[in-house]
Amino acid sequence: MKRTLKLKLVKAVKIKPSFPFDFNSTFYKPDHFTTGDNFWQTDIRWQTWNWQGRPLGIKFLNRGSVSQPVVEIKIYANYKISLNSLHSLLEEIKYSYNFNLNLKDFYQNFKNDKILGKIIKKWRGLRPGHPSSLYEYLIIGIVLQNASVRRSAQMFQALLQNYGTLLDFAGKQLWCFWKPGGLKNISEDELRLLKVGYRAKTIKKIDEQFVTGQINELDLRSQNRETQMSELLKLYGVGPATVWYILFDVFHHLDYFDHISPWEQKIYSKLFFNRDPENPIAVSKLLKYLERFGKYKQLAVHYVWEDLFWRRRTEKIPWLEKEIRQ
Repeated sequence: MKRTLKLKLVKAVKIKPSFPFDFNSTFYKPDHFTTGDNFWQTDIRWQTWNWQGRPLGIKFLNRGSVSQPVVEIKIYANYKISLNSLHSLLEEIKYSYNFNLNLKDFYQNFKNDKILGKIIKKWRGLRPGHPSSLYEYLIIGIVLQNASVRRSAQMFQALLQNYGTLLDFAGKQLWCFWKPGGLKNISEDELRLLKVGYRAKTIKKIDEQFVTGQINELDLRSQNRETQMSELLKLYGVGPATVWYILFDVFHHLDYFDHISPWEQKIYSKLFFNRDPENPIAVSKLLKYLERFGKYKQLAVHYVWEDLFWRRRTEKIPWLEKEIRQ
């Protein structure tokens, strides 16, 4: 059993995101499968963070309101963090959770939309947010391939328990991701013993490509979308569908929407056309319909999708449960 790394509070800062900002719908996405590296309760989120190759614990607290947002960030570590490292970490947090996203134009354009209008009113201040680095996002994506949510969670938990670090901070014990290259001395056969199947080869290849500098997330952020797509497609096992998700979650393109999986096709058919999911609308028609949201296509769908899964927390949605069980 791995030793638990106990962390202590080393810094607490308060940041004011642009308003409106809704803490809970930004920091918690009920549609995401449990990864073991974070925990949320109303107005608080605990999150592990591998920063510059070292594990940190972070506790986010809601200290404001939607119209006057303030987020307190408590940082836990077992070493002294330099001012430069602290500054870059805070900038990374603001980037990952879209603290500076301007929602005014989006709200103005679609506040009267028959579907989106009421959701905007309900979730005013919701931001797309994802704390995982590109490397971490890819590893998570690999274990999600061709597997149920339960099976994916089992695989990811096995990876964390074997190669991650268990952190004890702020009253929680959570796993922290290993750094890129952390699997350098791990064989493909050893990975297969964790029952990840064919994914072992992809995980190893991705780890190698990052540690050898074949891709650099920070450099890619400053490139245009076409360059980002081209570079991402050079990664082993990464196809157009994966790139599509990465462009939104990691690189924050709010307009790019050109892929709908069969599962999403069923759900979008119900949400946007009230069509029986077993008799879904054609993908081409769905994509054409979503063009109405222009440069906010992906953001608009994110709002509708998050609203659905937040509703699932408090009400029974039989048609959705049927799709999730499949």
